[in-house]
Amino acid sequence: MGFIISVIFFSLIISLFLYKVKSGEFAKWAKIFRIFTLVLSISLFTYWFIKKSSIGIVSNSVSLQVINKLPQPLDFYVINVNNLDKSGTFETKHIGNVRPEYYRIEHLKLTKSDQYWIVGYLGKKNMVYFSQHAVPNKNMDQIVEVQNYIIQSEKLSEQAKKHVETYNFENIQLGIWVTLCFLLIFLNISLMVRKKL
Repeated sequence: MGFIISVIFFSLIISLFLYKVKSGEFAKWAKIFRIFTLVLSISLFTYWFIKKSSIGIVSNSVSLQVINKLPQPLDFYVINVNNLDKSGTFETKHIGNVRPEYYRIEHLKLTKSDQYWIVGYLGKKNMVYFSQHAVPNKNMDQIVEVQNYIIQSEKLSEQAKKHVETYNFENIQLGIWVTLCFLLIFLNISLMVRKKL
C-alpha cells in the first residue's frame, strides 16, 4: 500500500501544478488528469478505509483469542513467525489495548508458520509480557490467557521488540503520507470548486 500512496501523492502534486494550465490544447488534458487523479485517490482511500474497518477474517486461518487476566490494560501485538518458509519473515499485527477481563480476537494465516509470539506492553515502551506458542494442529483455534507478567525468552523478546518498533515506525510513516495525501486532495478539490465558481 505504501507504493500506491506515494504514487497518489505525486499525482496529486502534479494535479496542483496543472491547475495553472488554463488555456491551450493541453488545458483539456490537464483537467481530465486532475479529475481522474481526484476520483482515483478518493476511491482508493475509501476502499482502503472500508477494508481496514471491516472484521479481519481470513480464509483458512486460525482464530487467536487473547484474554487479559491481569489487573492492568495491556497493549498486545502478535508476531507470526513464518519459519516454514525459506525467507523466514515475521508478520507483526497490533491486536489492541485489552482491558482486564476482556479479550481480543485475531485471525492468523499459518500456511508458512507453525508458531507465533504474543507481546504485551504496559504503556508505549515497557514490554511486560512475551510468550512463544507452537501450533501443532492448525484446525484448532488458539486461546491465550495472560495471567502473569512474564518474559519467556530474553533473546526472542529483544527480537520481538525490534519487530514491534519497526511495525510502529512504518505505521507512523504511512500515517504521514496519508495525511499529506488528504491535504492535497482538499487543496485540489478547493481549486476545482473555486475555478467553477
